[in-house]
Amino acid sequence: MNLDSTVPVPLWLLYEDEIEAWRGTQTASLARWLALQNFKGEKHRVVLLPDSDGALDAAVAGLGRRQGALSLWHAAGLTERLPPRRYRLAQEFTAEEATQLCLGFAYGGYRFDRYRPAKSEAANLEAPPNADVQFVALAAEALRMARDWINTPAQDLGPVELAAATKRLAERHQATYQEWVGEDLLTANFPAIHAVGRASSAAPRLVELRWSPTADRSYPRLTLVGKGVCFDSGGLDIKSGSGMALMKKDMGGAAVALALAHMLMSAKIRAELRVLVPAVENAISGNAYRPGDVLATRKGLTVEIGNTDAEGRLVLCDALALADAESPDLIIDFATLTGAARVALGPELPALFGNDESMVRDLAGMAADEHDPLWPMPLWAGYEDELASKIADLNNVASSSLGGAIFGALFLKRFVSESTPWLHLDLYAWNSKDRPGRGIGAEAQGVRGVYRYLVKRYGTN
Repeated sequence: MNLDSTVPVPLWLLYEDEIEAWRGTQTASLARWLALQNFKGEKHRVVLLPDSDGALDAAVAGLGRRQGALSLWHAAGLTERLPPRRYRLAQEFTAEEATQLCLGFAYGGYRFDRYRPAKSEAANLEAPPNADVQFVALAAEALRMARDWINTPAQDLGPVELAAATKRLAERHQATYQEWVGEDLLTANFPAIHAVGRASSAAPRLVELRWSPTADRSYPRLTLVGKGVCFDSGGLDIKSGSGMALMKKDMGGAAVALALAHMLMSAKIRAELRVLVPAVENAISGNAYRPGDVLATRKGLTVEIGNTDAEGRLVLCDALALADAESPDLIIDFATLTGAARVALGPELPALFGNDESMVRDLAGMAADEHDPLWPMPLWAGYEDELASKIADLNNVASSSLGGAIFGALFLKRFVSESTPWLHLDLYAWNSKDRPGRGIGAEAQGVRGVYRYLVKRYGTN
């Protein structure tokens, strides 16, 4: 009889095609109990197994049909279906499967409790000996950080607070931190960032974090750029009320970039890491930038404003130009950039663009293996003339209403040298429906997949 709540409860995880054989190994009374429950191994279905005294002796959960590899999503939904106890796996899994299951429990146990206490505790899993517990702990912490930032309303996470979060991360990892705020942006030649954010009561800013694993040698340079639009009203091309409802998440790219940076610095990636976050609010006031305005940019290109609601690419273009000036080994930008990417791919598949097809293919493959999918999209050169302007070097929106995700990527491409490897992730950063282990709210897309790719590319110390 298991009355000690500190003793891990055995947990069986079974596919549908394993149920009959497994049930045959159980006692007659448990076999009858399972038959009464009509348990067939359905995904996320849980049955509690009592002992002879009616106490919790073990639990069995369904993995559903065999479809692909076992992933964290097989386990994430169990944390809210099992009683809030500690569990241990009752059968053996491969190291990769054990790691995914542990991460699933950690992911499913997330609760955003800043404004009200969590309604319930979550079940947790004791890691088996072959699980990569360091990766699980690091990934779980990074994902929790990103989700907390994305879930936090703009009243409590505006440009000032996002910059402060970046500074705390820099201090934690003994990285250097710098920021350009308000009029300093103009002095330092970041005119597009300033233009987008100047209408807000919170001054726009560009924040920079720099880190190296050791000071005694040089490493390849890696730069991450995250879109930090802390709230997007649409500017003078104002969004509808429903269009603004989720705009606290428009800094999701920055959250993902910072969470990824935390993982990379913790693992001591063999690269000099630079993180750039343009942190602004796209607000409305008398000094807001207007449709038809022509903005200067750091690169020297002039941009006619076709729509003030296409602001993300404007703040990113100055940051990308700064990143490109150092000719780094790789630039990756993360942005909740276009609704068109969601129309094309839905909320679960971030669009992946890049100026090197083999690099895009490698990243997409590793992200798929990590169950953190990214979908390759084309930088179709035939569309570049759609960004033409009669009075400036280019427009911030295309003349066509089609292919918006590609146009957004093509705009950013103009601010990166052809010789600099560059990847662009167009994210949604939100889970729009309730699913087991993934309630409605922030989703830190791309963190795990890109981490795996970069560790493979650069190695760790």
